[in-house]
Amino acid sequence: MGIFDFLTGEFIDVIHWVDDTRDTMVWRFEREGHEIKYGAKLTVREGQAAVFIHEGQMADVFTPGLYMLETNNMPILTTLNHWDHGFKSPFKSEIYYVNTTRFNNLKWGTKNPIMCRDPEFGPVRLRAFGTYSVKVTDPARFMTEVVGTDGEFTMDEISFQIRNIIVQEFTRLIASSGIPVLDMAANTQDLGRMLAEAISDNIAEYGLSLPELYIENISLPPAVEAALDKRTSVGIAGDLNRFTQYSAAEAMTASASNPNGGGGMGAGLGMGMGMAMAGQMAQQGPWGAAPAAAPPPPPPVEHIWHMAEKGKTTGPFSKADLGRMVADGSLSRDTFLWTAGQDGWQKAEDIQELAQLFTVLPPPPPGA
Repeated sequence: MGIFDFLTGEFIDVIHWVDDTRDTMVWRFEREGHEIKYGAKLTVREGQAAVFIHEGQMADVFTPGLYMLETNNMPILTTLNHWDHGFKSPFKSEIYYVNTTRFNNLKWGTKNPIMCRDPEFGPVRLRAFGTYSVKVTDPARFMTEVVGTDGEFTMDEISFQIRNIIVQEFTRLIASSGIPVLDMAANTQDLGRMLAEAISDNIAEYGLSLPELYIENISLPPAVEAALDKRTSVGIAGDLNRFTQYSAAEAMTASASNPNGGGGMGAGLGMGMGMAMAGQMAQQGPWGAAPAAAPPPPPPVEHIWHMAEKGKTTGPFSKADLGRMVADGSLSRDTFLWTAGQDGWQKAEDIQELAQLFTVLPPPPPGA
């Protein structure tokens, strides 16, 4: 073997790529001066495609297999570059490997709530999130439309754009579907399929496809969900009167445990109301049974009062507290008081419920 044949064999390229990452979509085979030797061996593995770029133009796309880069298996390259001297010299070209496997477990979700018109609840706001997978189905289009000359293109560089497309189509689909909110959980599979079909044309323009798309959850705002939970509780209770009594007893117990709720008066009142409610429920028999007689109405709830003095608010005070304050002179007829349900602050002497506190004492003398 002559020295020329030896050197020719030494400079034959072996071109291949083994991906050791989970997010690389395109990788460029780096060669000094981008010189690919004539007769180089190109290995394309399963789950890959190799895009051959010559003089800035796309020459060919190689599917999985072993190739010798010669004129007879690169007809497009031959058309682009009319070599007439044996094709033995290196040529300036680039080879990009494209990962054609699925990229799984990618996340999508609505950044802001979506306004919809529900047939049962009226205008509602919805949020949704899920997962999807993406795959390169047209390596040539993907290179020309998205990658360009990027030597290492990752999934993160296009996932944001895909999420925007998914959210946009989901917004349009969910607003026009007419599916009630309470029935959406039973239709997530159909909605996911319809969403994937609606997105397919847009994604195809990038040379991509979405083999899988899942809607994991469609939710309402927390306040609306709380209202639905309350409605569900009423339905489980069955008897609205019994549920009202139970709620009142719970509210009184919570008020009694509030350290700022008027001291001993609040505790005693809450305990008394809770015991009264419990006694009524016990007399009516097992939960859900029809009452033998209509229970008496709950005793009136005594108001608690707040006092405004020198630009500051104090309280709350019970009526008994106010009576002691009238006796020691810390509360006068001109003191402004307020209680829940009252229309603004009023002078103590103008409040009918408290007027009797000042009848035990004579009014102040004229000119005082």
